[in-house]
Amino acid sequence: MMAMRTGRPHQLNCIVLAALVGLSGVSACSTLPEPEKVLATAPAKPQLESARGPLTPEQSKAVLAKLAARAPETGIFERHLAIEEAVVGSPLTIGNQATLLQDGPATYSAMFAAIEAARDHINLETYILDDDEVGRRFADALIAKQKKGVQVNVIHDSVGTLFTPKEFFKRMTDVGIKVLEFNPVNPKNARKGWDINQRDHRKLLIVDGKVAFLGGINISSVYSSGSFSRSGGSGSSGSSGSGGVAPGKDGHAWRDTHVRLQGPVVAEYQRLFLNTWKKQKGEPLPERQYFTPLQHVGNQVVRAIGSSPDEPYSLIYATLLSAIGAAETSVHITMAYFAPDPQLLASLEAAARRGVDVTLILPSQTDAWLIFHAGRRFYSQLLKAGVKIHERRGVILHSKTAVIDGVWATVGSTNLDWRSFLHNDELNAVVLGADFGQQMEAMFKKDLEASQPVTLTQWKKRPMKDRLKETFAGIWEYWL
Repeated sequence: MMAMRTGRPHQLNCIVLAALVGLSGVSACSTLPEPEKVLATAPAKPQLESARGPLTPEQSKAVLAKLAARAPETGIFERHLAIEEAVVGSPLTIGNQATLLQDGPATYSAMFAAIEAARDHINLETYILDDDEVGRRFADALIAKQKKGVQVNVIHDSVGTLFTPKEFFKRMTDVGIKVLEFNPVNPKNARKGWDINQRDHRKLLIVDGKVAFLGGINISSVYSSGSFSRSGGSGSSGSSGSGGVAPGKDGHAWRDTHVRLQGPVVAEYQRLFLNTWKKQKGEPLPERQYFTPLQHVGNQVVRAIGSSPDEPYSLIYATLLSAIGAAETSVHITMAYFAPDPQLLASLEAAARRGVDVTLILPSQTDAWLIFHAGRRFYSQLLKAGVKIHERRGVILHSKTAVIDGVWATVGSTNLDWRSFLHNDELNAVVLGADFGQQMEAMFKKDLEASQPVTLTQWKKRPMKDRLKETFAGIWEYWL
């Protein structure tokens, strides 16, 4: 089944979606990787890269020593460093700056500022691009820059923009913006085989090849208010309190997380964007300085991870499971859509049983009731193993973040469900080090304070109708 988890309420009947999946020729089930087999090919030593290329062993050792010194225990940092290098082949890049952005207002403000400052090109890849107040603001800003000679290139998912009028995109193409529809729903427009179940769930903005934004935030007015302010304020990482919530256009405030990146890692995201354009057989892009020389702008080590069904296995899935398996003190996850496969479930339970503080912040309400109830059917099993579960109150939780042992952190578009790991193109950033880890922990604590704990005793008393919903939703779990 292909659920419309779009940052807005469902707009297609589930039975229709099931029929579409059946027609798409994807009845054969993909499988998830086994992290132990991935780790078997681990390199001898981690490779670090700077803006000028690979570091020497001596330079790498010096950088890692400084990072390890800031960690609670040097051994914990080094273990996660080794695991991260073993799982993903792309380089760990140094000299980056990562800035957390909480909720739509703070994220949009930073994105508009970057767009306004663009001088050469803007690359935008998104699942949702709504024809509403926020969507039109983005369209207007992009059109204005294109008219000033800045080349704008846009990738939008076909299902995610199913209800966005063609005229919305025509306004862009009329001024020279290059627009590419990912995996068109209409088979007549298919460019690389028709597979409606493969979606581009990424949210990526790159400006001049120097700054990148990514995370869980789509371009839609549902994100118009912040989730931590009483008046729908900025919702930035510096906002405080978790009191009353200003609703978005759908009546609920949306809690989500993005990250702004500068430094050498931006080139990795640029490669991922251009590779998607090429795989989707987009028309040749105008020549621009897509890979401009990049400078060191901070002290953070960041890895760009892109996952696609075209790859042998999900890199994001493999690295997350490996990081959980290496956890020694804490696994703190905030997740919008949670329907774990057996390996992920076992990994979380095993961590809790060996004394790791495994705490999940999950939604108390949702825009996708099937995946919501599919995940809830695992609550009893997790709670019995010692996993702590809290449900975020008063908002639609749409964040996809994790911080492990305070030194391994990820922000991105990937949910903990089969769809993200097997069927979608996804995008995450993994940031290593205690400095960013502390910011992530502070954000997690703030969400935790606005959440309600779920106890095993309480959960066993849930109504029979909820149990039936969980059973029904579980039937569709693989396709949700």
